[in-house]
Amino acid sequence: MASLRKSKFSLVERVADALLLAVPPKCSILLGLSGGMDSVVLLHLLHTLAPRFDWQISALHVHHGISPNADTWANFCTGLCTRYAIPLHVEHVDIAPLRDAHGIEAAARKLRHAAFVKQSCDFVALAQHADDQAETLLLQLLRGAGVKGAAAMPLLKPANQHVHATLRPLLDTPRSALLEYAQQHSLQWVEDESNTDDSYPRNFLRHRVLPQLEQRFPAYRATLARGAQHFAEAAELLDELAQQDAQEWVADAPLDVSLLRTLSHSRGKNLLRYFLHRCGAPMPQDGQLDDMLRQLCTARQDAAVCVGFGDWQVHRYQDKIYALRALGEFDQSLLLQWSGEAELEWPALNLRLMFSPATGQGISHAKLQRAPVSLRLRSGGEALRPHPKAATRSLKNLLQECHVPPWQRERLPLLYCGDELVCVVGVATAAAYQAQENEASMVVSLLP
Repeated sequence: MASLRKSKFSLVERVADALLLAVPPKCSILLGLSGGMDSVVLLHLLHTLAPRFDWQISALHVHHGISPNADTWANFCTGLCTRYAIPLHVEHVDIAPLRDAHGIEAAARKLRHAAFVKQSCDFVALAQHADDQAETLLLQLLRGAGVKGAAAMPLLKPANQHVHATLRPLLDTPRSALLEYAQQHSLQWVEDESNTDDSYPRNFLRHRVLPQLEQRFPAYRATLARGAQHFAEAAELLDELAQQDAQEWVADAPLDVSLLRTLSHSRGKNLLRYFLHRCGAPMPQDGQLDDMLRQLCTARQDAAVCVGFGDWQVHRYQDKIYALRALGEFDQSLLLQWSGEAELEWPALNLRLMFSPATGQGISHAKLQRAPVSLRLRSGGEALRPHPKAATRSLKNLLQECHVPPWQRERLPLLYCGDELVCVVGVATAAAYQAQENEASMVVSLLP
């Protein structure tokens, strides 16, 4: 019994040590709670540690609706969080639209990621453990991943504009230790029946390959974790090399083609990978990356270069490289009303707009009160006078003069007051609606 008490104590303290340097007191931690043993253990650990560090714990359960037991799992998580007095959000998602294009596992992963992004928190905590890390590394190697993919999962992934900071405090803990902890604390959990289906690659490794590997190499978890760390260090060095090659480039800006043209093929690919990663894009297959680099660097000057990979596209325009999500078909007659909101989301175009009060810049607030305000897309024939001393210009010519890339011209939101074109967001405001000095005004901008 003494050894069991030591085991319980050490797991709590190991998790405390893993989190203490990354998570300051009073921070909010959102746990991904599936209801399985791993996440139930992490919930118990966080609930135990939260009073010590004044952390605010909440949980998110993503209801995929794939299993006939999905409602039971959601109800279990609700009851568990109620007993702990931990707030829980259950996010219902529809996997069907993504299933054919990505497969069940990848589609579910994308939807979970999107669900976490929508939540408000300082950190997201996930319950992956040492066995998961070993499986992930082997799967990545079997898929031919590069060093960044083979680095597997980090203990802490810092936040960026696309995701919250992510914590995995159980990465150095084998599943057997979690099971022992759960049993000694009389924890209950649910079992996902799909975890026994060997047709999934991860389950095949878990049930058929790794037990054999453990017989011959008992320390394989620690050994593969060490290998993943070596890959992570190599990936960090490659990122540093890309930063040097990128020179003055900064995130959210297009990348100069000239930078790629001056580099060897390998360094060019490395810089392009770095650029795509900083844009939040997924990594293309190696062959796609080769083709992308070739087209970007060698296509004729006036060519409209567009390379698609997954639901992303890379464009070249005036020797600049842009990476963005591809839009599906959308209705050009779309109209969105504005009723004074500070932020307005346009889901069909994957756009968010900010309306910021100002003085003497942007659009006259008084003139916006003349008629209902709406946002529309180009339908053809629009014109605008961008300055009191300028001639009225067709919108087509104005966008060309402002060097707006062609693929953005059809999706730029146009702000109307009644039937009058007031503003091409991010490009120009009609002279008749421009705010005078010291006049209350509104600045409309696109959020990244």
